[in-house]
Amino acid sequence: MAQRTGSADLPLHGGHVPAWLSARMASLGAVICEAIVQEYGRDELLSRLAHPFWFQSFGAVMGMDWHSSGVTTTVIGALKRGLEPAQDELGVYVCGGRGKHSRRTPEELRAIGGRVGIDADELTKASRLVAKVDSAAIQDGFDLYLHGFFVTREGNWTVVQQGMNTDKGQARRYHWFSKSRSNFIDEPHAAIDGPAQGEIVNLTDRRANASRSAQLDLLSTLGPDRIVAELLEQSKPEQPEQLSLPHLEMPAHHEVRSSDVFIRRLHGTLAAATEQGPTDFPDLLLIPGVGARTVQSLAMVAEVVHGAPYRFQDPARFSLAHGGKDSHPYPVATSVYDETIKVLKSAVQKAKLGNSETLAALKRLDDQARMLERTANGPTFETYIAREQAASPSLGGRSVFGWEGMTTPMSKSGGTR
Repeated sequence: MAQRTGSADLPLHGGHVPAWLSARMASLGAVICEAIVQEYGRDELLSRLAHPFWFQSFGAVMGMDWHSSGVTTTVIGALKRGLEPAQDELGVYVCGGRGKHSRRTPEELRAIGGRVGIDADELTKASRLVAKVDSAAIQDGFDLYLHGFFVTREGNWTVVQQGMNTDKGQARRYHWFSKSRSNFIDEPHAAIDGPAQGEIVNLTDRRANASRSAQLDLLSTLGPDRIVAELLEQSKPEQPEQLSLPHLEMPAHHEVRSSDVFIRRLHGTLAAATEQGPTDFPDLLLIPGVGARTVQSLAMVAEVVHGAPYRFQDPARFSLAHGGKDSHPYPVATSVYDETIKVLKSAVQKAKLGNSETLAALKRLDDQARMLERTANGPTFETYIAREQAASPSLGGRSVFGWEGMTTPMSKSGGTR
């Protein structure tokens, strides 16, 4: 049986992801997925992707605008590019995407099915059904424009879809997970994300079973013309109460504010990077260019890999790992970003060869951050942001506006991060 895990308001944003960030997002997103599969298995990765809070935090830690609907498009695109070279080894495949790419999903599924032996016809049927449910059975004012289909070699899948309401400048994201459903029309969603906008007709609600049956009976006994006539003679029936869901509010403001971040969790991360980092990463810290700032980002990435669902209620906090493409909360620290990718790739590769010590150290770092957040003190949010912005030029700070504090992209790797 599917369960709904929450909802979120996602403002529509324009713009694009520059090539220098897009390539990094593909690399970091892929290696995080590999780490999750290595530690917890393929179905756990599908479960994470089906969780709207985790999905938004995942996009934020990769440098995408932390609250934007664009997270959906860029995360799916980054994973499709990043996982493609290792998809057969990993056993995880990404199909679909935005616009014309979504319509290629059946073709892509057939190609995967022919290669690995999963039932492509059944998967194609699932893809079409979830699209039909979210476009027809859920009448909430949002028109679908994106369909991402994640499938494993066992045939389990997660679908992430998104619709937009241009009049309101908002988007709604829908999450599906095959292992959490019993059928396609009885509360099938893992979650539905988006703004509350009054009454919504949701015929997939289990409480709508009687309504679905009654509609079929009316159609067969009265026919469409008699139904319309009857409706004109009657007052509008009262709508059933909607399910109450946990709600993640994605605000309209672009900048990251202190109210968007659980400061005690940030303090725990900073304390763990300072205290536990040198203990768990002695060999790592001997690598030129790797220092406390990189370990701090690794601690946030480790939380994305290991964190429980309740940890992702403030996606803005994960934008503090590397920054954001539009300079919110500060320009992307490209040198730190590159070191994070390097460390994670090394850890995953070692784990594949039987040496999981670095991956284990990342988990200990995450455990330590959770423990320390109960007692750790640290700078105010404003002080922390000001410090990061001041350090941005030395960390290879870059945004869609260019390099931070520099006129040329030279000498970005000096110093210890």
